[in-house]
Amino acid sequence: MTVTPLHAARPGRPADSPAAVRWPSGLAPDEHPARNPGTALDLALVRATRVNRSAVERRVATLPARRTVKKEWQAAWLLRAITCMDLTTLSGDDTEGNVRRLCAKARHPLRSDLVEALGVADLHVTTGAVCVYHQYVATAVDALRGSGIPVAAVSTGFPAGLSPFEQRLAEIHASVAAGAQEIDIVITRAHVLTGNWQALYDEVRAFREACGDAHLKTILGVGELATLTNVARASLVSMMAGSDFIKTSTGKETSNATLPVGLVMARMIREYGSRTGFEVGFKPAGGIRTAKQALDWLMLMKEELGDRWLRPHLFRFGASGLLTDVERQLEHFVTGRYAAAHRQPMV
Repeated sequence: MTVTPLHAARPGRPADSPAAVRWPSGLAPDEHPARNPGTALDLALVRATRVNRSAVERRVATLPARRTVKKEWQAAWLLRAITCMDLTTLSGDDTEGNVRRLCAKARHPLRSDLVEALGVADLHVTTGAVCVYHQYVATAVDALRGSGIPVAAVSTGFPAGLSPFEQRLAEIHASVAAGAQEIDIVITRAHVLTGNWQALYDEVRAFREACGDAHLKTILGVGELATLTNVARASLVSMMAGSDFIKTSTGKETSNATLPVGLVMARMIREYGSRTGFEVGFKPAGGIRTAKQALDWLMLMKEELGDRWLRPHLFRFGASGLLTDVERQLEHFVTGRYAAAHRQPMV
């Protein structure tokens, strides 16, 4: 793996030390990919798409065994993971105070002593976005003003997606008007379970139009789609309808982001890109809580889609607790000791 050296990461190490933190290749800031405009619905392609679950599980099982990163390499990948996080709070007990504290954490996800020890102050590491309910969009926009961090709003009757259609469209319009730059919508799972692909296409297309300039992240709710074939077909239809990202889950299902599901969705992104030339982002969400899991997802993206999907323009984690463990692992890299979780509070 080609790397670009950064600064010394641990006290006492010179900047040109072989053990200095190194940044994964292909991740220099560049132009955002052109937005996916969508295509006409190709029912023949959708219906011809099938997934061999056994083959998927065999492929995924090889990933942790074949790909590992250690020491300064791991620290660099964990820093990258932070920049790809949609720092999220979607709880019934959310308050303006909680949201403002979360936004402060998004601006400064690492303690200042760790930033200094890692030698990455000049990188200005932040999370990829902050994700909240519509009620707190304006609060988050105000708290993040000047940071360049976008606000994402969950919408369209999240998490079930069963509100009246016009109400779901109105919710998108309201969040965009309040300043949300990204909208995470949920599909009607019944369209997938009954094979009504035209209805799914029309629904997502309408949501895309309602978003305007805001980016559309389409949540499939994979834990409720029954089969990997349904996941693959729903992914294709959502991209044909103009989704900028496809996302695994709301985080509220019994089964959320898993590597087999991620492999299927990544392969559909690759298939769609090869047919249309447009790059679609991917967001696993739900159940990703440890630094080790984050590394597995980044490795999957690198192997299946390439280095361009190792940046926030095309890859995000939907996470509320992941940052705590990532920060804890970075502290271990710096000090050689594991700290208690309370040393990395989220809010």
